[in-house]
This record gives sequence, structure tokens and C-alpha cells, in this order.
Amino acid sequence: MFGKRIELFRLFGIPLRIDLSWFIVALLVTWSLAENFFPTVAVGLSPGTYWAMGAFGALGLFASVVLHELAHALVARSYGLSIHGITLFIFGGVAEMETEPPSAKAEFMVAIAGPIASVAIAAGCSLLIGVPWGFPGASVAVAVLTYLAFINRMLVFFNMIPAFPLDGGRVLRSALWQWKGDLPWATSITSRIGSGFGVALIVLGGLLIVLGRSGVSGMWYILIGLFLRNAARMSYRQLVLRSALEGEPVSRFMRTALMGVQRSASVAEVVERYFNRYPFEYLPVVDGSQLTGCVTTDQVQELSPDQWKQLTVGAIAIPCPIHNLVPPDSDAMDALNRMLHSKTSYLLVVEADRLLGVVSMRELLEFLSSNSKIQGTQVA
Repeated sequence: MFGKRIELFRLFGIPLRIDLSWFIVALLVTWSLAENFFPTVAVGLSPGTYWAMGAFGALGLFASVVLHELAHALVARSYGLSIHGITLFIFGGVAEMETEPPSAKAEFMVAIAGPIASVAIAAGCSLLIGVPWGFPGASVAVAVLTYLAFINRMLVFFNMIPAFPLDGGRVLRSALWQWKGDLPWATSITSRIGSGFGVALIVLGGLLIVLGRSGVSGMWYILIGLFLRNAARMSYRQLVLRSALEGEPVSRFMRTALMGVQRSASVAEVVERYFNRYPFEYLPVVDGSQLTGCVTTDQVQELSPDQWKQLTVGAIAIPCPIHNLVPPDSDAMDALNRMLHSKTSYLLVVEADRLLGVVSMRELLEFLSSNSKIQGTQVA
């Protein structure tokens, strides 16, 4: 979903990141407010003032989306869900939860928290608009507050459409989940609605372009529709994948063919046998079957070919990153999430400092591709 992301800061320990695509929206919003919106609600001001108002309006939108997603994240955390972070991107923002909510009630509370925050922001801005400001330029502040009250109401309206993965779709999913006690079924229904809503937006955007009403708005409708359709389909598929992997131990998928390289092996030997032949990011270094450390491609590249012949891997081994080590009874879905978040393709399966094997993303994906639960999970 995301490209290059920049971490700005942390809120309540939750990383706040911006995808580079967000800057496109920030520029478009600033331009649109400065050239179209504010000149109609605050007549007679200078172009520079309108652009300053546009910038403040864009910052206000930024803050509103952050508070909306933060509400989701804090409520999710109160139910014991791990939050990977909050990311703002071209289509808004998302609080990245690592697992599904544990119950229908938790799903409802997490889903409704964002719209409630947006309602509170809109209400607060509306109250401030009614205050009899007595300072010069008060009309500028009132105009910006008017925009923020309006945009937060629109956020509530759009997000509460009952189409997964929008907040309204999650609220509907919680109701269906509570009714039937079947999360995959509830997700299937709401994902189909979400996919259908995405198609409707694509058709509407196409009509706007063909009829010559608004090419820019039409393109945005098409892009948002494509995003929602894809997000709905991916969300359901991820749930099915999770149901197939959860509860399965990594020991079921681990390979024991590569049990690590012995400490006494030369760097040159390891380069020739492994790094030059396979796309390994790192290799476990062992003494017998005891894991003593890891050697990485970066370490090897820092040495000269002469040093490769002189040094053993035991001499340059460093402690293995803790996030690359898993016990044999750990959950396979947790292992897959760890690989995705740490951007590595395999983990070392270790018990009492003894290397048992390696579990890779390839083995997990091969299992998923052949699993009967995964067959026919496409959302229309």
C-alpha cells in the first residue's frame, strides 16, 4: 500500500509516518483552498493571505486525520491490539493494527472511535466560529475554522458509508459478526459491499469525465474507487490467510537443510558457497549446533578479498538481531508479520541457543497457495 515513508514523531508511543504521496494531497488542498474555497467565504483579501489560509487549512486537515486515526489506535491498544503505527498517505490515513480485534465489541469500539473524534473536532470548530472574536483579522480565523468544521463533517459522512474497510464497513462487520459469530463471513459480506462501492465510484468518475462535468473530480473518484476496491479485496484475503496460518507452529514449515556455517569456516568459503549463489541477507554462525552469532552481507562487503581468506566467520560474527529469532512453537502468522515488518525473507528457529532450522516466507507462501481455505477467496 505504501511507498517511501518518513517518520515524523510519536504520539503516546505510536509512530506517526507520512507516505510521500501525502505531499501531493497537501499541495492540492492548499492550492484548492487558496484559489477556490477561501475567496468565496472571505471576500476581498490579498492572494498572499488566501495562500496562508490554504496552508493553515491543509495543516488543520493533517491534524484532523491524525486525531481521527489516533482515536482508532488508542482504543485498539486498550483492547490489547498491537499498533504498528499511523501512516498518512494520498487517500487519507490508516492506523496499522497487527491483528484483528478479539471480539465484535472491540471491532465496533475501534471502528467508531475515529468518527467520534471527527464529530468532536467539527463540533469544537463550530463552537469557536460562534465566539465574538475581537481582534483584527478574525474573519481569517473564522474562515479556516469554517473549513475545518466542514471537512470533518465530510470525513464522518464518507467514513461511515457501510463499505469495508471504511469505518462504517467495520461497524457493519461488527454487527454481522455479533449476529452470526462468524468473522470471515462478516468480512466477506462487508468486503463485497466495499468492492461494489469502489466500482460505483469508478463508474461515477468515468461519467464525470465523459460528460465533461469535471475531469479532475472524475479522476479522483476513479482513483479512490480503485483504492477502495483493492483494499476491500486485500482485507478479506488477509483475514483468510490469517485464519490458515494462526495456530500453526513455525516448526511445521522450517527447513533443516541449512543449519548454519561453522565458526571455523573462512569468509572466502562462505562467500563462495552461499553469498555468491543464494540471496541470503545473513547467515547463522554455529559451533556444532549452538548458535554463536550471525554474519551479514554488509560485513563481508566491508572486507577485502585478502581478508576473506585470512578471517573465519567466527572472528567477524555479531549477535543475531533478536527480531530474526523465533522459538519452534511460535505462531506462523506472527512469524510472517515479523518478516514483513522487518523486511527480511527468513527467520532462525532457535531453542535454548540451539539452531533447529530456518523458516522462510517462501515456505509460508507455498503453504498458503496450496491450502484449501485460500482457494476461491476472491471478492467480486
